[in-house]
Amino acid sequence: MIADLPFTLAALRQAYASGLSPVQVIEEAFRRLDATNDPGIFIHAAREAALKAAAALGEYDGRPLWGIPFVAKDNIDVLGMPTTAACPDFKYDATRDAFVVEKLCAAGAICLGKANLDQFATGLVGVRSPYPIPKNAIDPDIVPGGSSSGSAVAVAHGIATFSLGTDTAGSGRVPAALNSIVGLKPTLGAFSASGVVPACRTLDTISVFALNVSDAWDVFSVAAQFDPRDAYSRKFPPSSALRKIIRTRVAVPNDKTLETFGDDVQRAHFHADVEKLAHLGCEIIEIDFTPFYNVAKMLYEGAWVAERVAAVGDRLLDAAETIHPTTRAILEPGLKLSAADAFNGIYRLKDLARECEFALAGIDAICVPTIPHFVSVDDITKDPIGPNSRLGTYTNFVNLLDMCGIAVPTGARSDGRPGSLTILARMGQDALVASLAASLESGAVGATGWHRDTVALAEDIVGEDEIGMVVCGAHMSGLPLNPELTGRGARLLRKTKTSAKYRFYALAGGPPKRPGMVAADEGGAAIEVEVWALPKSVVGGFLAGIPSPLCLGSVELEDGSLEKGFLCESAGLAGATEITNLGSWRSYITKMAG
Repeated sequence: MIADLPFTLAALRQAYASGLSPVQVIEEAFRRLDATNDPGIFIHAAREAALKAAAALGEYDGRPLWGIPFVAKDNIDVLGMPTTAACPDFKYDATRDAFVVEKLCAAGAICLGKANLDQFATGLVGVRSPYPIPKNAIDPDIVPGGSSSGSAVAVAHGIATFSLGTDTAGSGRVPAALNSIVGLKPTLGAFSASGVVPACRTLDTISVFALNVSDAWDVFSVAAQFDPRDAYSRKFPPSSALRKIIRTRVAVPNDKTLETFGDDVQRAHFHADVEKLAHLGCEIIEIDFTPFYNVAKMLYEGAWVAERVAAVGDRLLDAAETIHPTTRAILEPGLKLSAADAFNGIYRLKDLARECEFALAGIDAICVPTIPHFVSVDDITKDPIGPNSRLGTYTNFVNLLDMCGIAVPTGARSDGRPGSLTILARMGQDALVASLAASLESGAVGATGWHRDTVALAEDIVGEDEIGMVVCGAHMSGLPLNPELTGRGARLLRKTKTSAKYRFYALAGGPPKRPGMVAADEGGAAIEVEVWALPKSVVGGFLAGIPSPLCLGSVELEDGSLEKGFLCESAGLAGATEITNLGSWRSYITKMAG
């Protein structure tokens, strides 16, 4: 029966291949919406338009999102539907699809309507709307999470396969944690912002809610396309498949700086999740998280409050009564800020970002609780601002530091509430965080009661369209030149050592200092290296930036295998310092810094 059909991509694709009609799926989606008896999920339900779009699809043609129902947050334009940003006085009728919506619909997806939100995407609780407030799909006594409240709840009830939110301060991750679903926040610029009502334009991104990581990643793969009309759009290589976990260095807050505001159950659950990561082969590194908390505080202090004021425009002065009281209270201090305040905030962020960069030296990813604790509807009624601020503890800093992330369910806590953690990494490492998350996801599939399927992850080997590349210096993960790899779509395969046949040098010249590795008949040692898979299409551009005396050659690894990698011409060793005894470039950097 279709009433029992999970609205996951795998289940719907199989059903469509067997002859199910998309009209039946859309009818079932709205039956499920009606069954929730929750008028707060949608601001605009497009029942007739969705049924018409389903009927127009014709025969199943195998497009990646053919017949897949989705929901758009009501600050994202959908042709023929009103956009309100949860402010009725702001309402306008969209005359074209947002860029991302256009790409999704071209892939066959069907929009069910526009979902409720915290007004002007300002909030993490989901109750700052003049419309009926959506109920948390798991527990109506808990806030639904915001600002993408309706988008998350629609997916958690199985009404839509996926939904679009936006994420400036955590709006694509906090609601995911509170409703036991996945929330993917891409690297800034990976998704176009054309057709999106801005909150903080320099920090905004569309996000994806889904029932599992695999579905979220498939949607990401369709939507992540460069948009020349959006000045903040960035070009990234095509997304790769999710892959089995590799030995990865993952930073977590140390026990002294892990903040759960007295929620010991949350603390214990996070520690258990970290143990799972360790069992998967990750190396766990505890760090002082204070610099990240300091960055998080900046989002609602100074420059970025002023940016939110700029997004709302003259409404704050000329029609303040149309703005939700709590939203207005947050924005009004921004009217007093000067241009000097904004620049001082930007300078302060740069200083703090450098501290975070030092903390993450040699780190591949970060793991944090998605939320520090749960917030009830009663809590937020008594204090509309304090609990909301605490929900952003592990989300507010992410876009300010240009990171990507994904919130993933990790099973029930000891008190039965949904557990969730977030994997974060540097910009462009979306595939890494999603692969780690896919290895960890567990527990309830929203409020559906459906079984969570195990996803088969691809083997971590060099693909046919890739070349393996051994690096031994500043191109390694977490070091200054690593973006030259990640920015070209390279992915880390493994961390290993060479065979004991190489001598290692810090070359003369600089800054920056560069390493040189030379094959040797005697006096050699095993040198720490990383093997990366680099798309063949970008190899030429990458190699063009490698200066003499470095050259490309075959490097023998400790298992006896050969991979292409960087070696040094013997003529380039004049004036070099031998560091073979240190065994790694990171050890040399540490020695020089000490």
